[in-house]
Amino acid sequence: MNQNLSLYRIFYAAALAGNISKAADELFISQPAISQSIKKLEQSLDTALFVRNSRGVQLTEEGELLFAHVKSAFQTLEAGEHQLRLRRELGVGHLRIGVSSTLCKYVLLPYLTDFVKLHPHVQVTIACQSTNHTLQMLEQEELDLGLTGRPEHLHGMKFYPLRNIQDIFVASREYLEHLLLFPGQEGLEGCSNLSSLSSSDSTLLLKSGTLMLLDKDNLTRQYLDQYFKEHQLFPENILETTSMDLLIDFAKIGLGIACVIREFVETDLREETLLELPAPFPIASREIGFVFSTKQGNPELIRELINQKR
Repeated sequence: MNQNLSLYRIFYAAALAGNISKAADELFISQPAISQSIKKLEQSLDTALFVRNSRGVQLTEEGELLFAHVKSAFQTLEAGEHQLRLRRELGVGHLRIGVSSTLCKYVLLPYLTDFVKLHPHVQVTIACQSTNHTLQMLEQEELDLGLTGRPEHLHGMKFYPLRNIQDIFVASREYLEHLLLFPGQEGLEGCSNLSSLSSSDSTLLLKSGTLMLLDKDNLTRQYLDQYFKEHQLFPENILETTSMDLLIDFAKIGLGIACVIREFVETDLREETLLELPAPFPIASREIGFVFSTKQGNPELIRELINQKR
């Protein structure tokens, strides 16, 4: 752009007003200064931008073309100024949140629903990813807030607990009945009643069936791998995915036994779309909550989001 921005500002005001005198009043400059600036712009572009009429001035065809682009540019600038003004006057801004797709759907969404209604001008960015990735981005100050399981090490961050969650094993009735009837299932011959399965029965079922887990980058999977290692459980057939929603869906259609979070399948358990297997050994519950840096630049926004459901 070879022209001074002020020339385009004067052109824009004159085109909107359709009158040199009105444009001069709006810009608080003289009419001759307006006319001179328009003439200078026309000369530099070697194009007539206005024609005079009885009411004032009217854009030429070339002027209309230029005006469309100038209008877009000034509207963009005005939007930027508006956002800066809101940030300054109302204390609003941008909130970047990292969360797994599962926790986003089942836990974060209710918080966001109320928060966005109260703060419609706040830009919210959601990064759906693994907990490990979220914690890394928080440490690098690329996120403002994370919703994760309680980290083993906080490294200059704060953890605000929300609730405990419980990992369980589930499968469809059809899948379990198929496993029990499958030839060669030594030790399961007497387990015809699914409601009376024991923890030792579950051990055999996990060993003989397909166990469906989240992938190894997921904190939940790492927690379960430690559980299997501690209790010398070595499942032979494992199906991995990146989403707990997929684990739940896979279990419903009878692909295997899935390890999921009880709080997220309560309806399925109640309706017996899925059946819960007793854990071979007790699985300790885990804590989830909001994580944020002690150096966080948006503490007020974070506090308001966290306190939505208190």
